[in-house]
Amino acid sequence: MKATSSQDPYAALRYSDFRFYITNTFLFSATILIQEVIVAYELYKMTHDPLALGLIGLAEVVPFIATSLFGGYVADQRNKITIMHISLVVILLGSVILYTVFQPAIYNSLTQGQHLAAIYSVFAIIGFAKGFYSPASSSLKPFLVPRPIYHNSSTWSSSFWQAGSITGPAAAGFLYAYIGLTHTLLIVIFSFVVCWFLLAMIKTRPEFQKIVTPLMESLKEGFRFVFRTRIVLYAISLDLFSVLFGGVVAILPVFAEDILKVGPEGLGLLRAAPSIGSLLTMFAMAYFPPTGQAWRNMLIAVAGFGVFTIIFSLSTSFLLPCAALFATGVFDSVSVIIRQTILQIYPPDEMRGRVAAVNGMFVSSSNELGAFESGVMAKMFGTVPSVMMGGVVTIAVVSWIYLRSKDLFSVRLS
Repeated sequence: MKATSSQDPYAALRYSDFRFYITNTFLFSATILIQEVIVAYELYKMTHDPLALGLIGLAEVVPFIATSLFGGYVADQRNKITIMHISLVVILLGSVILYTVFQPAIYNSLTQGQHLAAIYSVFAIIGFAKGFYSPASSSLKPFLVPRPIYHNSSTWSSSFWQAGSITGPAAAGFLYAYIGLTHTLLIVIFSFVVCWFLLAMIKTRPEFQKIVTPLMESLKEGFRFVFRTRIVLYAISLDLFSVLFGGVVAILPVFAEDILKVGPEGLGLLRAAPSIGSLLTMFAMAYFPPTGQAWRNMLIAVAGFGVFTIIFSLSTSFLLPCAALFATGVFDSVSVIIRQTILQIYPPDEMRGRVAAVNGMFVSSSNELGAFESGVMAKMFGTVPSVMMGGVVTIAVVSWIYLRSKDLFSVRLS
């Protein structure tokens, strides 16, 4: 018998479709990050320019933002698994192009400008595909488990995503060091194929209704829902600004190569450190969910993220920045669980895709926009000052939202 008790820490895992979903989540997040880490490191070795790393994020986020809202509209009235399958095929083709570009015969025949154009074009293709994949994936999850265990499913899906975020960067550094760039890209291609088959194992097919509202009006409905539901708006805003200004992931190759001088293996550990903190915290939250005093915990978590970002910026030894990044992961995990639970509980079923798309435009895209911001700020003010300023801005945003949202402290999500 399937357990649906909100007190059962393994309740969501008792549903086979949800298990296939989170296994795909793990592998997809790990594979995406393996590809990003090895290509970013190769790009920095090629250019020694932090702005070149930031432009990867910009190349991906522009098509993502341009398509994600329409992707949410499509997800609300089409088969979500089919959308994810098609998107995965496009992402897979992008990886094949990268593999081809980095073949020695082709690599040596291209100028640096041609290399950059090819790399940025591939990440633009991936961003386009993720604009459809992300809202379809986010809006599928609530249909895989009963409503009483939404918070538990958010914990486990976030845990598996974070597990992929640990495995991906850590594996990327060592794979790059020991088998090289092109062989690692072959592993990436194979992993995306496995993701395709994992999605095919999901039997649940949510019912959908044809949207009769005109396209532009339908898209506006998603925005209107977010902006009139204050807890959704503030939750998205907190994550948006913390990642946009406080994120340091994009310029970690600069720290690994020039400041800490720890090479690709050290880069893998730095990239994995926040996700290790997140994963351990999320397993704990399966037993002790943070949704009882949700809004208080959300504000503390984002503030803590900003504080440890500042500590990271001031670190000069290898262990202290790893510990600081670990702590940012601990605090980020609390924020993610609360935000995902809010986004599962509040939107109506027929609007989940569009609300997920709005969330993706502001939060998911903030990772890539944050990468661009980090590259630009590092170029203008230096790597260390730019990271420190990001932490300060994050704390300032938390303080401002705290003053405007005290009435939300009474909200209980579990």
